[in-house]
Amino acid sequence: MKVAKSEVNGLKKIVIIGATSGIGKELAKVFSQQGAAVGLVGRRTALLQELAESLPNKTYIKAIDIAHAYEAMAHLEELLAEMNEVDAIVVSAGVGHFNFALDWSIEKTTIATNVYGFTAMCDVAMKYFARQGHGHLVGISSIDALRGNGCAPAYAASKAFVSNYLEGLRFWAQREKLPITVTEIQPGFVETPMTSGRQGFWTASALKAAHQIHTAIANKKKHAYITKRWCLVAWIMMSLPGAVLGAFYKRYKLL
Repeated sequence: MKVAKSEVNGLKKIVIIGATSGIGKELAKVFSQQGAAVGLVGRRTALLQELAESLPNKTYIKAIDIAHAYEAMAHLEELLAEMNEVDAIVVSAGVGHFNFALDWSIEKTTIATNVYGFTAMCDVAMKYFARQGHGHLVGISSIDALRGNGCAPAYAASKAFVSNYLEGLRFWAQREKLPITVTEIQPGFVETPMTSGRQGFWTASALKAAHQIHTAIANKKKHAYITKRWCLVAWIMMSLPGAVLGAFYKRYKLL
């Protein structure tokens, strides 16, 4: 599946946070293939180097664990200074686990990564774009942001935070009269290590998801469901009574 280079829409340099696997990795491939220089961010240096060697265009790598927010912020600023004039930053890093026993260590890790870490990366990105005078922030939320989830309470709640925070940043940019685009991506089921072994329907490959996300970024969308058909599921989820949705989750053990 190819995307016309014209669809890159002026994005010459992009940072992908969470590039070592899943959607982030495939998105890095798509942008590199379309001519962009890509900053690759993830926890595992060896995987970042392996990905960088496979990409056709210039890459930069920076090992960052966003769960350690203050360190992550400093390292992201270093990468942005090295790259110079970054057009877009995608925050794709995140964790998700079943937590039927309400294990605090799981909830804590989820919040540290999906809330604290996500917020830290977005704050660095928005301040960088404000200084630069333009930019595009993209955050990966989830269809689970729409309702609570008894199988993974902190995960769903953290993604609701992601969705609302991105909207808040969009309003902040409007208030400050800054030409910064903020895009929220809400995937349904995508084949990634995070969803390995879980039951699902309408499951898309990470590559297909990456192509649709690439198009949403190129078109400067405020919001996009991935894949597009999940807009129907979103409507159903928002319409169902809590008891019915709870039974659905129990049946399919959905994240």
